[in-house]
Amino acid sequence: MNQVVGPEESAPQKAHTGSAVVTGTRGRRPTIGDVARRAGVSNGAVSLVFGDRPGVGRATAERIRAAAAELGWVPNAGARSLSSMRSYAVGIVLSRPAHLLAADPFFAGFIAGVEHVLARHDYALLLRVVESAEQEDHAYRSLVGGRRVDGFILTDTRWKDPRISLLSQLGVPTVALGPAGRSCPFPVVGPDDRRMTTELVQHLIDLGHTRIAHVSGPLAYIHSRVRRTAWRAALRQAGLQPEAEWEGDFTAASGAAATVRLLRADDPPTAIFFGNDLMAIGGMSALTDNNLAVPGDVSITGYSEINLAAYSSPGLTTVRRDLEVWGQTATRALLEIIDGGQVPNHTHVASELVIRASTGPAPKLSGL
Repeated sequence: MNQVVGPEESAPQKAHTGSAVVTGTRGRRPTIGDVARRAGVSNGAVSLVFGDRPGVGRATAERIRAAAAELGWVPNAGARSLSSMRSYAVGIVLSRPAHLLAADPFFAGFIAGVEHVLARHDYALLLRVVESAEQEDHAYRSLVGGRRVDGFILTDTRWKDPRISLLSQLGVPTVALGPAGRSCPFPVVGPDDRRMTTELVQHLIDLGHTRIAHVSGPLAYIHSRVRRTAWRAALRQAGLQPEAEWEGDFTAASGAAATVRLLRADDPPTAIFFGNDLMAIGGMSALTDNNLAVPGDVSITGYSEINLAAYSSPGLTTVRRDLEVWGQTATRALLEIIDGGQVPNHTHVASELVIRASTGPAPKLSGL
């Protein structure tokens, strides 16, 4: 049986793991040498394993990690960074108004996926939330200049995004969350929004809807523009005109306001495709407040499924994406780039259309 010497022991003890023999630490902190002796390897092998560098077989690496766990040894973060010239951290800089960020459920699931991968590689996440373009520019420059991160995950790519040229100029490893536009030079990880929007709109057309409105997210974002473009194309492909559209801000309140405006038009829609689930739920609330039924009077769809979508009344038809898997995939790609590896220019994250009770056959009349 393995015996680990506690600090209260006064006489040296010996612990055994296979053929390796290690003298107890006698109250001092364990060292890399203690781990190496217990695992029966060199100090260099331990450094390779905890520096996430190649050169050690899987079985030996597992033995080294087990020895470190038994001794309670963890690598010194400062020494690790100096030896590799890395910070062992990745950065995400978010530039959204506080009320919009608080309302958006995307980031909780996505960051959970990011952290899942980082923890397995002994990396940290450095998250910055800024309120202006100047603060955003400063955040990227200071994090790179101070060698505080080894790379970035670029979120919410924008139309004519200045961050793309900035990060290219800084020469820092970067992965962008897609869709990111044709001019993005970084590997892009994300769902196929164009295809999923087309499927969703076709679902409404198949139900007999000919007046299908769209409430987008902010059109400064590439993903909002891609969904709007795909909505227009799907309608035109079916011989319909994409006339009713409104720009929201991804909050439920903006979805409710847009719904009221759309349904007060001379020729109101019988279906509304919202750019996210929060706006869709806000839209359903507005319909209920005005004594209109979903889907009896108006069919409603969301996008980017949130947990609440399945429990809304009625259940919300939407596009499901696994945010944690998305975060994991993007983080693995970034760490591969940091390690000098190659990743595909585009990596699609699986998504699917989830049909629930908020969509139904087109009614004969609709409006406020």
